[in-house]
Order: sequence, then C-alpha cells, then structure tokens
Amino acid sequence: MGVPLRVLMIEDSEDDAALVLRELRRGDFDIQLERVDESSALESAFAKQSWDLIISDFSMPHFSGMDALRLLRSKGCERPFIFVSGTIGEETAVAALRDGAQDYLMKTNLKRLVPAVQRALREAEDRTNRKKMEQQVQQLQKFEAIGKLAGGIAHDFNNVIGAILGLAEMGCEDAQAGTVYHDRFQKIRDQANWAGRLTSQLLAFARRQILQPRKTDLNNLVVEGMSLLRRVIGEQIEVRVVAGPDLRAAMVDPAQIEQVIMNLCLNARDAMPHGGQLIIETQNIEIDQEYCRRHTYAREGNFVLLSVSDTGIGMDTATAERIFEPFFTTKEMGKGTGLGLATVYGVVRQHEGFVHLYSEPGKGTTFRVYLPASSGTAEPRQPKRDEPIPKGTETILLAEDNEGLQEAAKEMLERLGYRVILASNGTEAVQVFTNNPGQIDLIILDVVMPKVSGPAAFSQMTAVRPDLRVLFSTGYTAEAASLNSLTEQGASVLQKPYSLKNLGQTVRTILDRPRTTFVTTEASEIRG
Repeated sequence: MGVPLRVLMIEDSEDDAALVLRELRRGDFDIQLERVDESSALESAFAKQSWDLIISDFSMPHFSGMDALRLLRSKGCERPFIFVSGTIGEETAVAALRDGAQDYLMKTNLKRLVPAVQRALREAEDRTNRKKMEQQVQQLQKFEAIGKLAGGIAHDFNNVIGAILGLAEMGCEDAQAGTVYHDRFQKIRDQANWAGRLTSQLLAFARRQILQPRKTDLNNLVVEGMSLLRRVIGEQIEVRVVAGPDLRAAMVDPAQIEQVIMNLCLNARDAMPHGGQLIIETQNIEIDQEYCRRHTYAREGNFVLLSVSDTGIGMDTATAERIFEPFFTTKEMGKGTGLGLATVYGVVRQHEGFVHLYSEPGKGTTFRVYLPASSGTAEPRQPKRDEPIPKGTETILLAEDNEGLQEAAKEMLERLGYRVILASNGTEAVQVFTNNPGQIDLIILDVVMPKVSGPAAFSQMTAVRPDLRVLFSTGYTAEAASLNSLTEQGASVLQKPYSLKNLGQTVRTILDRPRTTFVTTEASEIRG
C-alpha cells in the first residue's frame, strides 16, 4: 500500500491523465483521482471534499489552467498546484508561479513529476505547520492581553465584594430570622458570593489565582467529583470513568482541578441535550520534542492526562478557536456566563500544564488536559468540616488601604472577640507596630498598599520582632508572588474576598500554632 494521495486533475485528455496517474503510482502513491475539464465541474469537485494536490493542464478547449488556479486560490484553497502541460512557455510558467502555482513541467518529461509532487507536499506541510504555530502564538498573546485586563478588574472588584460580603454576613446575623431585613441581607450575601465566584473565574483565566499545590491522586478527584456530578448530569447521559492504572501523582491544587473537572463535565452535558455518552479517562503520558514542535503551547516532560469526551453536537473550527475566551458562549442569553472553559484554560496554564481540544460538528468533543506529574505518592486529602467559627481575645493590627473592606474586616474581627488596631498603609502599619511591638499578637497585611507594600512593611517589623505572627490578604498571584520566600517559612495568605468564617478560622489557626522566626530581606515595594 502506497502513500494515500487525493488528486484533483484538471485535464481534457483522458490519455494524458492516465500517463500522469501511472507516473504517480510508480512513485509509490495510492491515488484517489477525480478528473475535470471545465469550471463548473471543478467547483463541484472542490466543494465535495478536501484534496491533497491539484494537477492541471495549461491549455484546454473550454477552460484554461490559469483560470483554474485563480478560481481555487480565490476560494481559499492553499493546496499544492502543479502545471503539467505540453504548451507552456517560460514567461507563462513564471507568471503561473507568481499567481500561486508550486511548479510546472512538460508532459514530455514526466520523470520529474514525482520529485516535484514530493517537494510540493513537503512545502505545503511546512506552510500548514507554520500557519498553525503563528495562530497558536497569536491566540496565546490574545489570551495574555485579555488575562491582564481581567486580572486587573477582578483585583479591584475583590475589595468591593469583600466589603459587601462581610457587611451582609453580619447583617444576616443581626437581623431576626424570618424578617424582611434578614431576607434582604441574605440575598445581598448570596449575590456577593456569586460575584465573588465570577471574579474568581476571571482570576483563574488570567492565571492570577493563589494556588496551594500538593501531590494529588487524580483518580480520586475524578471519582469524588463524579459522585457529586452524576445527579446534575442527568440519567439520559451514560457516564463512564476509565481510571489509569499506576497513575502518577499530579502536582496540583485539588480544589482548582475539581473545578476543571466540573466545568468540563457540565460543558459536555450541555453539548448532549438529548443524551449521549460522557467518558472521563486518566493516564500517564510523556510529551516529547516532536509533539512540542507541532504544538507550540506544549512542553516536554512527564504529565498526568485527564481526558473528557462527549458524543454531543461538537463545534466547528471558528468556534473551537474562541472557546476558551472569557464571556464567549454558544448558549442562548441567560444560560451561561461564558467563563466555564475560560476557567479551565487559566487553571491548567497556571499549573504549567496545557489543554488540547479536538472537535467535529455532529461527532462530539474531547478535551485533553495535561497536568505536571510528580514523583512519590499522593498526599491524603483533609476532610471538610463544618465547625463553629472560633473566637479569641488577642490584639490584631489590621493594615488595609480599601476603606470599605477595612471597616468590614474590623467589624468581623471585633465580633469574634479580638481587639483591632487599624492602619491604612504600610508606613502607618510599621509606625503603629513600632510603638506597640509587644502588645500585638497578629498582623493582617494587605499585600498591595500605598507608600510601603505589605511584604516590605513586614520585613521592617521582623527586624524588631522576628517571630511575629502574620496573615497576608491578597487578590491575586501577581501580588502573592512577592510572598514566596515568606510562605515557604510558614506565612499564611488569605485570598480576597473572604467571609467571616474564612477570616475567623484562618486567624485562630495562626494564633494557636507555635511561632515561626522569619528570615526576611527588604522586599521590593508594591504600590497600589
């Protein structure tokens, strides 16, 4: 069996076409051929299927090769086009090459046909690969620009949402259950939580979430996730889980990857409104240099692969190119935010993984998520507990430059029994601490503040008291990156917007554990 080759031949002579076909078969090609000799037949053949190669005579009674070339190029056909003629002259041949032909040769010298075809096919493949790489680079640049914008918006919103959420939670507690005021506060709280989830999704797309990676068994995540999702997915969809044996641990944030699994499965459900099959698979995989050459977004190494496939409606190329953009959706108005797959993309990229999408209209879709593999065994997950919010009586220095969030956080901490001292920027926080270094049990520092950033302020404070307890509050990783050395030493980070429960549990955990002696260097200032 030779190399498959689909050839569209524009030739009025059946004998000449047979000679060309015989020569191609001698070159070890397995030919699928269609011959046409007029424009209407050419258009019909072009619309009917995709061709690997076009071979054309130059001069025919009812049609010219140059007309055929211009027609195909005007329709966006970039496949190799070779003239095989008995009448073409040198000037005409040069004009044909200028208009987009790949080669020309005489019917009296068909020995050059196979080498010409092989070269044209190689060059076509190179052009296709180059175009794909350019598109991938452009898409990455576009996503990076959208991500920066989304991250900046989400950062500012988190402060506002945090204030609304905190005040609404306290309003719920203060208002008597069953009253209209309690109901209103509850609705405000619910809407704030919903807005917080939206900004969280924006930050995920922008790759500015704060991750807490650990060695994770992806098989367990899939099983746990599907136990919750089966009811939501519906009985009309058959769910099949194919768990890879001896699966390596993935170095990921379990909560974020749970979100990826959920979003992909819900997207698959929506693509199968009349039922179908959903398949979730895991396996170990190694990415080599050749794969990276063909996919510029990939990188070499060992990965854990999560595949989510459906037998749904699929999507065309234009849709697939935009599917990871935030707020892009094929669903009708009110049926989705367009952030689900954008979140998947951002979370996976932030984990230094990548996503490959394959889809065809009417034939379903497969998302292949590659996550970095880790050595050693997976860490057990801590069970989630619903416990009362712990309280205390210690003194806390709270430094937050957003007035609304500062007020809400102060009230929440005082409600839990703590004594709170306020500062509106890093410089003020350092001054307050320096005046009372022995009285302050914990400092809560916003990372981005005017004059002096949270990390820089903490560095100055630890020069006075190295075992100072600290909690940094932050909106996204561009800020949190400055905390890497401190978090490695045990500093805690609380992501905005935070609830009364999150704040109370985090503060109590820090206060109850042994003190850590921090070794700090003068941190670079991050100005808001």
